[in-house]
Amino acid sequence: MDRHTTPDPTSPASPQGALLTPSRRTVLSSLVAVGTVLSVPKAFAARRPTDASEAAAFTFLAEKIDQYGTGTALRVPQSYTGGFFADLNFVSSFLYDDALTVIALLREGSAAQLTRAKVLGDVFLYVQQHDPIGDGRTRASYQPNPLITADGSPYIGSPAAYSGNQAWVGMALCHLYQRTGQRKYLNGALTAANWIQSKTWSGAGIPGYTGGRSADDQPLTFKATEHNIDIGAFFAMLNQQTGDRAWSARSQQAFAFIRAMWDNPGRMLWTGTNPDGVTINHYPIPADVQIWAYLATRDARYSQAVDWVIANLAATDGGFTGISFSNTDTSKVWFEGTAHLVTALKVRRAPGDQARINTYLASLRDAQLRAPNADGKGIVSASSDGLDTGFGDLYYASLHTGATAWYLLAATGTNPFVV
Repeated sequence: MDRHTTPDPTSPASPQGALLTPSRRTVLSSLVAVGTVLSVPKAFAARRPTDASEAAAFTFLAEKIDQYGTGTALRVPQSYTGGFFADLNFVSSFLYDDALTVIALLREGSAAQLTRAKVLGDVFLYVQQHDPIGDGRTRASYQPNPLITADGSPYIGSPAAYSGNQAWVGMALCHLYQRTGQRKYLNGALTAANWIQSKTWSGAGIPGYTGGRSADDQPLTFKATEHNIDIGAFFAMLNQQTGDRAWSARSQQAFAFIRAMWDNPGRMLWTGTNPDGVTINHYPIPADVQIWAYLATRDARYSQAVDWVIANLAATDGGFTGISFSNTDTSKVWFEGTAHLVTALKVRRAPGDQARINTYLASLRDAQLRAPNADGKGIVSASSDGLDTGFGDLYYASLHTGATAWYLLAATGTNPFVV
């Protein structure tokens, strides 16, 4: 399952059906190698809300974080609210969404939002250190009520440990280190990075990083373009922040896998490989890998993949304009992905991009006000229920912390793949 997508909450594999082990082991944070020169975090440039729409979206994220606690209490926000999920008690907090929320809140820059970002960063450290397996991993999702169970272990929702998720947690921790200078966040990022390197690097077949570990802790041997983009960007951050060139070399290994997925005639990227690590998966073709490859590398070849998305995944529905998740279903707008595209266009600034930016941002702000289940603050996942990703999952018109965070990244011109 792609980490962006939402599992069927009625499935036995859903977070509600996950079983927790009462035992736990503590993992000490990784330490920077002796002799490594740490970079001094540069001065941070906040970007306060410039209009009511941005301010409302930041308020939405703050309210979701504070739903289960206040101050410095460790807590996580539920990722999806209302609509399809309203009567299902589906309160899971996906760490991918939480990582995005950290980066967005840091961009806002106020003391209150910085405190919330640090709380989520401290949650990442806590779940690393108190995981039942105890090897420094984090899981796909956790349950917010209570996040910490009676024996101190975290309440795991979806137990899979995807490599891309580890990278997003690591990138959020790198952003926190860049903002605060607090070494614990860099140590946590190194814990995530060392887990990725030790558990998922494979030189067999097409060299690259594999998918991670399944819910029952079995190796996921497919290699995803998306995961390698995340890992390449994350390791580049670590190289920048630690001065350890091993992370630069590893970043380049991940980016080499991305280049191997480039289809030159089509000017787009394939999804990755099948579990054999060699056979390329040609269907479906998702939007995120096209856009993220450009954001993570700023390589001109991947600018063509951005154009492929505009040409092939355009979607209109209910008066909204944007892109869809993949070429499986372009009948509905995927608002998170539309925000991805705005972010890339702001980085690229090619002729015609400003007009596209204006159109897509206007549609996102319109969705904030009148999409199904809108509350005037958050952004829903899809323009209407049932957007088929092609990976066996659906998106719904439910308020989503991840989509809201990406809207804020797009509106503020923040590229999360760089610090």
